[in-house]
Amino acid sequence: KYITVTLSIKLFPLVYFILLYSYFSSTLSSPLYSSSCQLQGQFHLNGMHKAGDVVLGGMFEIHFFSVFPDLSFTSEPQQPTCYGFDIPGFRAAMTMTFAIDEINRNANLLPNVTLGYSLYDNCVKLQIGFRAAMSLISGQEQQFILDETCVGTPPVIGIVGDSSSTSSIAISSVIGSYRVPMVSYFATCSCLSDRQKFPSFFRTIPSDAFQVSAMIQILNHYDWTWAGLLVSDDDYGLHAARSFQSDFVQSGGGCLAYVEILPWGNDPAELRRIVDVMKKSTAHVVIGFAHESHMINLMEEVLRQNVTGLQWLASEAWTAAAVFQTPHFIPYLAGTLGIAIRRGEIPGLREFLLRIRPDPHNNSYRNSIVKLFWEYTFQCRFAQPPAGWVETEAVSCTGQEDLEDVENDLLDTSNLRPEYNVYKAVYALAYALDDMLQCEHGRGPFSGHSCATLQTLEPWQLVYYLQKVNFSTTFGDQVSFDQNGDALPIYDVMNWLWLPDGRTKLQNVGEVKRSAFKGEELTIDEKKIFWNSQSKKPPRSVCSESCSPGTRMARKKGEPVCCFDCIPCSDGKINNQTECTRCPEDFWSSPQRDHCVPKKTEFLSYHEPLGICLTATSLLGTCMCAVVLGIFICHRSTPIVRANNSELSFQLLLSLKLCFLCSLLFIGRPRLWTCQLRHAAFGISFVLCVSCILVKTMVVLAVFKASKPGGGDSLKWFGAMQQRGTVIVLTSVQTAICTAWIVSASPTPYKNTQYYIDKIVFECAVGSTVGFAVLLGYIGSLASLSFLIAFISRNLPDSFNEAKLITFSMLIFCAVWVAFVPAYVSSPGKYADAVEVFAILASSFGLLLALFGPKCYIILLRPERNTKKAIMGRATSKS
Repeated sequence: KYITVTLSIKLFPLVYFILLYSYFSSTLSSPLYSSSCQLQGQFHLNGMHKAGDVVLGGMFEIHFFSVFPDLSFTSEPQQPTCYGFDIPGFRAAMTMTFAIDEINRNANLLPNVTLGYSLYDNCVKLQIGFRAAMSLISGQEQQFILDETCVGTPPVIGIVGDSSSTSSIAISSVIGSYRVPMVSYFATCSCLSDRQKFPSFFRTIPSDAFQVSAMIQILNHYDWTWAGLLVSDDDYGLHAARSFQSDFVQSGGGCLAYVEILPWGNDPAELRRIVDVMKKSTAHVVIGFAHESHMINLMEEVLRQNVTGLQWLASEAWTAAAVFQTPHFIPYLAGTLGIAIRRGEIPGLREFLLRIRPDPHNNSYRNSIVKLFWEYTFQCRFAQPPAGWVETEAVSCTGQEDLEDVENDLLDTSNLRPEYNVYKAVYALAYALDDMLQCEHGRGPFSGHSCATLQTLEPWQLVYYLQKVNFSTTFGDQVSFDQNGDALPIYDVMNWLWLPDGRTKLQNVGEVKRSAFKGEELTIDEKKIFWNSQSKKPPRSVCSESCSPGTRMARKKGEPVCCFDCIPCSDGKINNQTECTRCPEDFWSSPQRDHCVPKKTEFLSYHEPLGICLTATSLLGTCMCAVVLGIFICHRSTPIVRANNSELSFQLLLSLKLCFLCSLLFIGRPRLWTCQLRHAAFGISFVLCVSCILVKTMVVLAVFKASKPGGGDSLKWFGAMQQRGTVIVLTSVQTAICTAWIVSASPTPYKNTQYYIDKIVFECAVGSTVGFAVLLGYIGSLASLSFLIAFISRNLPDSFNEAKLITFSMLIFCAVWVAFVPAYVSSPGKYADAVEVFAILASSFGLLLALFGPKCYIILLRPERNTKKAIMGRATSKS
């Protein structure tokens, strides 16, 4: 109760002094305000402490399990008790004390500064871990002497721990508000990388985001696209499950057959259900992303149901757990691949551990860790602690027992993994503190370029230097933190080897790491890996086998993307797993439908039998024309040559030779120049030929009319000049037609894919159908006119029998080209060109043989008839 003084000092100084003295005397003697300040409460925590200029805190799993008393609140609640001593956890705690002792002996690191420590057992329980954290940041002295400040054991400036992600999340959320740095050696949850929520959290173990990525790289390496996932029911497992579900499909096209959350404690019904799911699933790979305590009960159920043939992929939380490497588990777990914390070497640690000795005269809980280890190891007991704390009765401990006399994992320093992370965490805090103390006044990073000192040190100032830590351990590993407080990610890949004598060996078969230059990199020594199968090869684990060539994947409705049916690709398409894609226009799918091959090409080639025959026939006709021309030249003075207009005969033979030769332009792969030239040469050559025949026919008719009375004037219109002029004019018209056609719509090479789906037909597109029709129509009109005139003149006297030969030759010519039109239209590809060549050759041979065959016969075989008298004699006799 407080007293208010209202009297004036000036008026009543003596009374005021008496009242003021009475106030302080009564207040200081009251139970609510004594001469000292004290903590709200004190926790009975197993701990270990050492004084120093600067104190570092630590939280470790010294015991596996804990028991909390009933909270009836009818009396003061009892403290929780812990049991199930954990040797690896104790070794991790001792590693911290070793690192601090090593730093204190190092003259180059933190000179003139002594590091102390306060370590607590969290008993793998958040409630106990939270109590330990509060004790570390607030101090654990029972009383502080009242002075300007509470003087006593100072609170810690940084904490090494916690080992659990869940505990680290909860504790860092609170102490992060005070910016107390916390460096975890085992908490891997990717959520802890959130700098907004956890501004002062660091860790020397990689984030689970990288561990998930590392596991996915192993899955992709062995083409395991179908796997089951088991996770623990905490932040560690649940965050990993979310990462797997999102990253597995994106990174390698894999799927999770099932995702099961392992129960806390032993839940037989739930464990049976989970194992039944594993047995029924077609996934042969099972990923265990859970703590050792969650996996042990599941493995017991796997053993009971005799589930074999599974390939296990273990997270770092249980990869190296000795509890699974026993004779009854190894038939089921041999060959397990696992992600393990980077192994390191700590010189001198074993010798340090051998020097551990408890203080038998100190019964305080605050220094009980070594004593509890001693009691567990030697099955003895020091002085009786409070009721309920010691589990069993045992012989008395002396504290002088020899650790080398017992088999204990404590001294096995050949496979230091969490301990190596503890070692790096302590050194990270020490290097940060050393950097801080080397700050030069006036050049500091804080306001006014000030520096921090041991006397004025605030935890947030140490956080600044922790972010810039960069050093190398004696083992050669670099230690630094990124902007999220995460260490440089690197993991070892482990394999459980089943030795012939039944023992198990955990061997390193590779590593996965991330570098600034190469990104994430997986290295595995395949020769070292032990596979627990008869084939001694990696198992297959896929929902659906890859589609064979020529088929594509079709999703199964309601199934993951890894489960699909294979549907054949249609012609002209190839598969790229997810869909059939059409090959480019000039390509065709291979018989296996796995790649595109060039389509077969078709054109009238010089190398095929049909092309060879047509070429030979064309050259034969050309040679025959040359021979006939030679015969006519040699016998140009004979009556039969002179009587039939030798000049027109020579022109006709030359044009026929051109007709034979132009057929060669239709053979071979079409080019632009051959497409333009072939029809022009064909049209002009045949017009020249038919023009000569037409003029010949007209001359025959004119001569016959001139032989009749009054018909002499008819020959003056058919002199030599008129004949040449007529041929030139008629041929010029065709030349003009061809020129206009080529200029307006030139024929071009064309890849025709309409005839065959797997073959390209090279042909010449006419460009203008009208142009082609006019060309043919002009030839046909001249041929028809010539045939009509010759037909009219067919009954002339024998001396003028040229008309009969022309009639017969034009009949053949017209018949051939009338038959050509339907045959050309109905013939595909190269056969259309063959039909046109055949029509050219047939009509040319018809003209050559019909017009010049009989004359050559007389010239060569019946020379006696090659006289004017013989020719005229036949005429006289007939008349």
